[in-house]
Amino acid sequence: MIPPTAIRDSVRTLLKTTGFAVLATENTGQPHTSLIAITPLDEGQRLVFATYRNTRKFTNLMQNPRVSLLIDGRYREAASGTPDGLILSAVGRVREIDAATLSHQLAAHLQKHPDLTTFMQAPDCVLLEVVVDRYQVVRGIDDVTWWCVDDLKTPAE
Repeated sequence: MIPPTAIRDSVRTLLKTTGFAVLATENTGQPHTSLIAITPLDEGQRLVFATYRNTRKFTNLMQNPRVSLLIDGRYREAASGTPDGLILSAVGRVREIDAATLSHQLAAHLQKHPDLTTFMQAPDCVLLEVVVDRYQVVRGIDDVTWWCVDDLKTPAE
């Protein structure tokens, strides 16, 4: 049995070291997936990404803000040098980032993804965040657990 602190640390490490996720949206019963560049904030409680407003993804999100993101860590090596094998599904709701926090979140996203600077400067580009409710943590075919986003916070010392 792997201690919960080790799983929490693995989840947080994967969120910090990965840059991409597959976003699943839905509109009138039709699913849609998109590869997005993500930036985790607040210990994984929020995942920031950008998109153009004139996309199917954005249209779907405005109709139904409930989403799931798949973050694949199967090919990331653990500190031991062996593949970690961790896969996360984040479940939550998307919202447009408000003006009060936009500059901070934009700076964090561009620090993680500097190659997106031109994309982010487009007039049609919008910065969004997934407010995560919970994570499904998959460590193997028979090792699947659900974690409330609050379980990922650093315990008070």
